[in-house]
Amino acid sequence: MNYLLLPLSGIFYLLVQLRFWLYEVGFLKIYISKIPVIVVGNITVGGTGKTPIVIAMVKHFESQGKTVGVVSRGYKGDYSHEILEVTSSTDPQECGDEPALIAQNTNAKIVVAKKRSEAVKHLSNNEKVDVIISDDGLQHYAMGRDIEIAVIDGMNRFGNGFLLPAGPLREPVKRLKSVDIIVNNGASQDGELKCEIKAESFVNIANEESQPLTYFKDKECYAVAGIGDPTKFFKLLDDLGVRSKNKAFVDHHKFVAEDFAFAKDYPVIMTSKDCVKCRHFATDQMWYLSVHAELNSDFYQQLESKL
Repeated sequence: MNYLLLPLSGIFYLLVQLRFWLYEVGFLKIYISKIPVIVVGNITVGGTGKTPIVIAMVKHFESQGKTVGVVSRGYKGDYSHEILEVTSSTDPQECGDEPALIAQNTNAKIVVAKKRSEAVKHLSNNEKVDVIISDDGLQHYAMGRDIEIAVIDGMNRFGNGFLLPAGPLREPVKRLKSVDIIVNNGASQDGELKCEIKAESFVNIANEESQPLTYFKDKECYAVAGIGDPTKFFKLLDDLGVRSKNKAFVDHHKFVAEDFAFAKDYPVIMTSKDCVKCRHFATDQMWYLSVHAELNSDFYQQLESKL
């Protein structure tokens, strides 16, 4: 850690607290939706597994016959309009990779906007939805919410415990005392509900062929990941016995065909989040690892009790 950054973290802390207080006292406006809003976010930068959890929640509500709305900022999406409605055919370069992934795996009504509160307002006024889920946005206080779910990386947790830029925290750890549910992705801790990201199968991006998890065991492959913590994906492949040559990109990397110009003609395996950006140039050597978030019954019981 660069200790020279600590004074900047102190300033960041004061700004975070001031902003929170301005919303709390009503100085800054909060949009309150007539539809229940559930926020799935975190207090650290980087990936904690929020999107698979959002997909699992959408499928849970859909199994009850409910219509679900999902809002997102569409990070790194190049959409120019104030509001963008996302479908399974929307270009991920336009809407961002997470909304595209959710659209391709659920029947949710998905809207992205630079301000999530505007996306919530659009859904509330234009769609007949029973519940709205925000993928990230715990710190977007202009968006009113009925339930807050904070997702914690079970391995890295809060890093060095400092706020940005000296550490990974967006808000102080004490913020967790005010959320409704804490989900621990990958480990067990008292007061936190455990979640595990489970591998399902390998799926060919070009032709949708599905193969079991043993398919690439002891085979040499290239593994590519442009997510918050690529090491988790690479470890998952290692646990499956894949002899992978790993290449990490920055989170939300906009993939092009040239990124896959490898020396040997080995199969290439990537995450489901990355593959949505590669379908238009995919070859039959390109695969993704299909996964799902496994949440226990306690999670859904608590969720339903708070709605």
